[in-house]
Order: sequence, then structure tokens, then C-alpha cells
Amino acid sequence: MPMICLSDFEAYAKNHLPKMTWEFFAAGADECCTRDDNLLAYKRIRFRPRMLRDMSVMDTRTMLLGTEISFPVGIAPTSFHRLAWPDGEKSTARAAEAMNTCYITSTYSTCTVEEIAAAAPNGFRWFQLYIHRNRALSEGLVQRVEAAGFQGLVLTADLPYTGKRRADIRNNFQLPPHMAVKNFEGVFEEESCSEYGFPPNFIDPSISWNDIYWLQSLTRLPIIVKGILTKEDADLAVRHGVQGIIVSNHGGRQLDGGPATIDALTEIVDTVQDRVEVYLDGGIRTGSDVLKALALGAKCVFIGRPALWGLTYKGEEGLREVLQILHDEFRLSMALAGCHNVSEIGRNLVQFSKL
Repeated sequence: MPMICLSDFEAYAKNHLPKMTWEFFAAGADECCTRDDNLLAYKRIRFRPRMLRDMSVMDTRTMLLGTEISFPVGIAPTSFHRLAWPDGEKSTARAAEAMNTCYITSTYSTCTVEEIAAAAPNGFRWFQLYIHRNRALSEGLVQRVEAAGFQGLVLTADLPYTGKRRADIRNNFQLPPHMAVKNFEGVFEEESCSEYGFPPNFIDPSISWNDIYWLQSLTRLPIIVKGILTKEDADLAVRHGVQGIIVSNHGGRQLDGGPATIDALTEIVDTVQDRVEVYLDGGIRTGSDVLKALALGAKCVFIGRPALWGLTYKGEEGLREVLQILHDEFRLSMALAGCHNVSEIGRNLVQFSKL
């Protein structure tokens, strides 16, 4: 059967992954209201398309902090890619490089940052960071990331503690014994690693805005803060000198009952006023979703679960197919809405449904 849309890859992954793995990838927190609303919120937005605009020449390219990408869809940080495909994050990096877009590698990778960089030496990559209670571990990882040629540091702000994901608790989710969180391999051998491959209380819950300054003292890399959902925090992020904001609710895996990311986007864009770049993840399933997010002010969107579905299907090739489908759907949506390039996509392109 041909794979023609992202839901085809979702169905394939659901049918082919072990139940525990599928539920780990799919899980939201508590009742999954926020996870589900991330998708439903796009259905409440309608286009105001323009006609007779000569769409014979079009351009989907954009820039992320000065680096050109082929279209405004990157790969969000998700953990444990070897659960989806044997080569894990190495395949993810190759697919992103082939499609000329940005891949944000997770702290929870099943390949090391050095292996990922070697797999796609010309790739454009940022690194997502969780801060460990032992700050020296995080400091060492930041130095390795910079040495490996990563071009940005993404600090996750929404996880002082892990959200309550019922499926993982019921399944007693564990990494298989032949896999490890490779960037920390050998560090925790004396401790029992219960929570997602780490010892309990691995992440430092005392993290605060002052840690932005700490990170700036460690690295010259631009810092992007991920997990912002309000104008108040967007303003604090700008005032603390970050270069970018990812509007994110962690795929609905942290606080259940928070806003869908597309609904939170507008107040953040209006507050930031082009002082930093604003991106978004959560709920992107079609090229028209990408167009809606850009119309409401996102510079770029990032996909999480769909990347894992693509890896499950055929590794690097499967993920390239997912990205190519989104690219083609986005280009077609732009054409049908009357936008020649990303700079023409603005808020006058959308309206919220009266229903």
C-alpha cells in the first residue's frame, strides 16, 4: 500500500511496534486532553485563500538563526530512536541531512552525539538538554555537543519532574537491556535506572531562569528555550538573552490541561515582536497545519511522533518520506492559498472557525 499521508505511517507504526513501545511513543499525561487538543486545535482554524496570483514560481525555503533550510519543518527532540529502528538517531540525522532541515537531538538518545555527528557530517543539528542534578555531567555534555559541531542548544523548560504517563506506568516501561542512554553510558552503572533509563530524580528540579546565564557561561552556541506557553515566560526568555523560543507542551506529556501549542502561539509571537525567533511543535500532521502555524507567526515547526513513525516504517528512508510528504503538502497548500514564499505567509491568511 502506498504511504500518502502521515496517518498512513501512524497506522503502520501502531501495527508493527511492540505494544509497550507504541504506547510509550503515543502516551500523553493523565487523560491526554492536551495531547489530543494539539491536533484538534488545527481543525478550528480556517484559511482565507487568495486567487489568481500566478503560482508558477514558488519557494519553500526559510532560515533558522541564519542557517537556510529547505522548508520550515524540522525534527523535534524525541527519545530512544533505536526502539523504532536499529540505527536509531543515526538514521534520523541522515534523513534530516538529506532533506536539508534541522534535527534537534535528544539528551535521551540511544546513540552518542559523536556517532550522530559522524553519521551526517554536513547536517544541521541542535541539541536538546536536560540539566542533571550533577551539573558537571551536563557541563561535560554541552562541551561534547559543541565539539561535535552542533549549532544550537535547546533547553527544555517544562520538565522539573516527569508527567504522569499512565500507559508507561501500567506497562512498567523499560529500555531493552541491549539499549542505553548512550551519552551517559557507564555513568550510572552503580545505580538502579528505573525512570526512562536513568536513576530516579536524574533531572534537576531546581532549574530556573538563572540557568540560562549558567549555560551562556559554558558555550558560545545560541540557546533556544523549549516549553514556553505564556506571554509572561516569553518575555522572560527574551530578557534572559535566548535566541529562540519553541512553543511546546511536550507533546501533551507533561501538564495535562494546558493549551494546545497553536492556541498559545499568538500571544507569544505578539509579545516577542521579532526580538527572537519563535518556533512550535505539537500536533503537526499535514502541510496545511504547517501553513497555519506560519500564518500565526511561527518561523518553523518541529515534528515529534511522525518522525518516529517514519523511522519505524523504513528507517532513514521512511523518515525522508514523511518529510517529503510534509514538504509537498506544504508547497501545495501555499500555492492554493496564494503564497509564493514564506515571507508572504501572514495572519491575514487565517481565521478562527465560528463553530
